[in-house]
Amino acid sequence: QGLVDSVPPGYFGGNLDNWRAGKGTQLYLPVSAEGALFSVGDPHASQGDSEVCGTAIECSLTGVFQLVLHKKADLAGSFMADLHYPFLETPSEWVLHGFSFPDHFAELGPQAQTQVYQKSSLDAAMLDAFRKARHYLMQAHALSEDEAVSLLSVGVDFGITQVVDGNLGVHAIIKKALFPDLDER
Repeated sequence: QGLVDSVPPGYFGGNLDNWRAGKGTQLYLPVSAEGALFSVGDPHASQGDSEVCGTAIECSLTGVFQLVLHKKADLAGSFMADLHYPFLETPSEWVLHGFSFPDHFAELGPQAQTQVYQKSSLDAAMLDAFRKARHYLMQAHALSEDEAVSLLSVGVDFGITQVVDGNLGVHAIIKKALFPDLDER
């Protein structure tokens, strides 16, 4: 692959720009590189949804991270068995990240790192977030497709994560309170 632009986010995580990813949250990412190659950067002292100008009160932060490897064989039968995108869990919400191009390297070919900036759209990111949220509700909560789509319409918030990082982002926020009988995972 050579040098990779660290700005556009994708299935691997990257520059998600979701302010909900902070203390007390769990971010699940698929491992697609030998050794996982985890790195963290671009901290913000404050940021809202829809980062629009490329800065969100950038700052220096020191963090403590706990990395837990979930072996694929141990995930059989759970929605995480086929997790192929960043999945954020806060104490009160599940947040699914949609992108214009979930895997811009595979979808856009050899010029992906340039074309992702030129071809991204919020329509595509919204559709990706919708599809991921529908699939999650069906897999993790055993809803039918009709039930999942209905819940997405009446109880799930979709927001624009960012519009400045090339691969535009839309996130779906599913409140855990929608499932009051759910035991902790």
